[in-house]
Amino acid sequence: MLPNYLSEEIKLVHLENFLLISGPCVVESKSIVFRTCETLKKITDKLKIPFIFKSSYVKANRTSSDSFRTIGVDKALSILADLKKEFNVPVLTDIHSEIEVEIAAEVADVLQIPAFLCRQTDLLEAAGESGKIVNIKKGQFLAPQDMKYQAEKVKATGNNKIFLTERGTTFGYNNLVVDMRGLVIMKKFGHPVIFDATHSIQMPSAEKGVSGGNPEFILPLARAAAAVGVDGFFIETHPDPKKALSDASSMMKLDKMEGLLLQLKNICSLNF
Repeated sequence: MLPNYLSEEIKLVHLENFLLISGPCVVESKSIVFRTCETLKKITDKLKIPFIFKSSYVKANRTSSDSFRTIGVDKALSILADLKKEFNVPVLTDIHSEIEVEIAAEVADVLQIPAFLCRQTDLLEAAGESGKIVNIKKGQFLAPQDMKYQAEKVKATGNNKIFLTERGTTFGYNNLVVDMRGLVIMKKFGHPVIFDATHSIQMPSAEKGVSGGNPEFILPLARAAAAVGVDGFFIETHPDPKKALSDASSMMKLDKMEGLLLQLKNICSLNF
């Protein structure tokens, strides 16, 4: 069951369901994020699934310096602010430094700590001090039991509004594996546990300077996490992933989302 503060803070009203965090990896244009959000809003309203729109206003973690990062910080944040008003949905975006916390918090309801930065104490503390919900993505290098200490850094600021997100563990070079036991371990810490079904199927840096992926595994891994009993799912999606400017090989095609969510809803209903 999701905690009560979620309905107070970001107006989630269907707490008998899992939470969905979804959207394109990065803000590419107003038309793409608006189209994606409109579709997801219709689906989640229909299925009574709490929904947080996700898109990064800037991408700091790039394999190559040639990779796309942002259309412009101010422009991307302005688009997210407009989207939030247009569709009346909460927004999540990444932060990469303490300086970014104040900037992003002006728009975002949820501040996300990227996996590679999950042990950065100053960043976690600054995010906690913002008063926003903080989603900490488990580093690919981190044991699930160590996420307890990262959550405690945020809690030490007086902020107990924390998500913990699993996104796979490094398995040799250019590969990730998901240990479903980690979901159970992290649930013991008393915070909602989210399963990132799209980053978990990535193949980091596997395609000549960009990350590859195996999207055919999104559905089976998500179904497995639903059976474990996670509190929510993080699923990046795009109208045409092959043309996406970031994570093109690992995002879910937008027109496949309703079918995926229906399957997850059916499985999760057995856990409530």
